[in-house]
Amino acid sequence: MAVTFDLFGTLVDVEYPTDPAEIVARELESRDVAVPDDWHVAYGERHVDAPEGAEVPLPAHVAAALDSRGVDAPDNVVRHAVVAAFDPDVTRRENALEAVRTAADRGPVGICSNCAVPELVPRTLIRAGLRGEFDAVTTSVGCGWRKPHPKAFEAAAESLGVAPSALVHVGDDPATDGGVVEVGGRFLDVTEIPLESVGGELEAEP
Repeated sequence: MAVTFDLFGTLVDVEYPTDPAEIVARELESRDVAVPDDWHVAYGERHVDAPEGAEVPLPAHVAAALDSRGVDAPDNVVRHAVVAAFDPDVTRRENALEAVRTAADRGPVGICSNCAVPELVPRTLIRAGLRGEFDAVTTSVGCGWRKPHPKAFEAAAESLGVAPSALVHVGDDPATDGGVVEVGGRFLDVTEIPLESVGGELEAEP
């Protein structure tokens, strides 16, 4: 058995931007990128053709949105702007560390998180005091697939050296995290089973 945890909303709470297009625009402008007048429209459009369930890194989306309006910006500038825009305050949820360490007593433990922003997950783990607690960290921006797509869970399982059917995934969203059951794993919903009870649920695993 191996255990993966969702990050945002499960182990940590973060303050998300209320207007992501606007905050990205500010970061672009601070780097001398000419943001088009209809930026909010461009930001909300689909610009990258990707298979269903695939993750489009947010810097790629932003660069394509700018390009759609005739604005050419260096990739590294766009990436730095996006990373800076999504740099939230982080609060570790009560009993999160204890739940992770209890899971680690049972076998390999990892993160399996949807996140389109490069660097955000490692930075969040540092700020939450969770760096070094996991054997592997799988993100959608890293593996290319978003939960609930099976390939996201397959990538997480591979990183921990187990079959997907051996995964127990702990998360807060049945629509995404619950996708683990499609690969034969088990889903623990922290909206129904609090973090302090995860250890007991894992003890019940064969």
